Amino acid sequence: MPRAAARALEGFRNREAGQYTLKGPQDILTETDLAVEALIRAEIARAFPEDAILGEEGGGTPGPATWVIDPIDGTANFARGIPHFCVIVAFCLDGRCELGAICEPVGAEHYLARRGCGATLNGTPMQVSPTREMPRAALEFGWSRRHPVAQYLEAQRQLLELGATLRRGASGGLALAYVAAGRSDGYAELSMNSWDCLAGLLMVHEAGGTTGPWPATLDDLSRTGPVLAATPALAEAFSGAVFGPQLPKPAAPAPL
Repeated sequence: MPRAAARALEGFRNREAGQYTLKGPQDILTETDLAVEALIRAEIARAFPEDAILGEEGGGTPGPATWVIDPIDGTANFARGIPHFCVIVAFCLDGRCELGAICEPVGAEHYLARRGCGATLNGTPMQVSPTREMPRAALEFGWSRRHPVAQYLEAQRQLLELGATLRRGASGGLALAYVAAGRSDGYAELSMNSWDCLAGLLMVHEAGGTTGPWPATLDDLSRTGPVLAATPALAEAFSGAVFGPQLPKPAAPAPL
């Protein structure tokens, strides 16, 4: 991760305005995305040649042991000179995330989690916030083009009527890391890719938070799905406002 983070930071500092391509509407790709993923892939292949690799840019086929990569999460921010983006790597066994790493290069923040061993920020243990009431809550709600705008706006309306403050930072990975660190009280998105959320969901779980049931299987690594992460006291109300009755009951938090 240190080399990948350094390469991402170099690309950010040396970028030129407007120097990116579009993979789809609001789906930005930069040369740094490709360079960082190539670097991470090479290091994983060298150290773990038998493991599968799944990356946002290079694709791949998941296997029993799979490394999942998002070289730049928050590429829209990165491309516009906004210092709110991160590099994400997760390791999964049979579809269950066991290790997660998120690096925010500009602030030199390194978030790490290992299942059953807790989560840390620059070596200091993380714990989700103690917030128990929606009028005190600061939540982040990501937007996905895979769902109707009306559904997104209705969820926002319900959360605002519950008294929550809403924000959107355009990096789902950092949003989840912030929940684990207690900086935010919850994050939800109607549909995310596995490379965006695996590491962050593990961090929230290990920091004592509540997470939704997706992703849970090997097949889920290649799909998109609904994501929920929150401090335990807010999880039910947050899930109800965003997903209604469709999302199964969130998984229990990890013991601290």
